Parts: sequence; C-alpha cells; structure tokens
Amino acid sequence: MAPQAVARKEPEKEKTPRVDWAELLRRTFDLDVFACVRCGGRRRVLAYVTAPSGVRCILEHLGLSTRPAKRAPAQGPPQSAWC
Repeated sequence: MAPQAVARKEPEKEKTPRVDWAELLRRTFDLDVFACVRCGGRRRVLAYVTAPSGVRCILEHLGLSTRPAKRAPAQGPPQSAWC
C-alpha cells in the first residue's frame, strides 16, 4: 500500500451496543410500547419533540403541569440512621 493511502485511512470507530428506548421498556417491564391495546395493531413514531417550547405547548394544551416535579430532600447514607 502506498504511504499516502495509509495516511488517508481514518481510524475505525468503536461500535457500542445501543438499544433503543422501546426495546429497553420491553426488556425491563415486558411492555411493548408499539402495540395498540385497542386494536392490537402496531404504532409508529411520527415525531420526536425535543424543543422545550414545543413540549411546554403540548403540556399546556393537555392541561398538564409544565413545572418540573419536586425532588425529595437529600438524605444521608443508610448507616447514619443507626448511629
């Protein structure tokens, strides 16, 4: 192989095993999110909403809260309860 050809060759990226969200839900909860409970047909993803303004608009339209859920106060490690 010519030295120029070797220099141009890009390093191969490592492939990481990726599992999509639907497969993770199916594995974890035995829940097929794409199965319609009414007709048994298959659902499909029409769009992913990622813009905060779009998410806020949809939640407001549905009458749901747009504020994030309150977090529980931090707790110490379990051993501190026994001391």
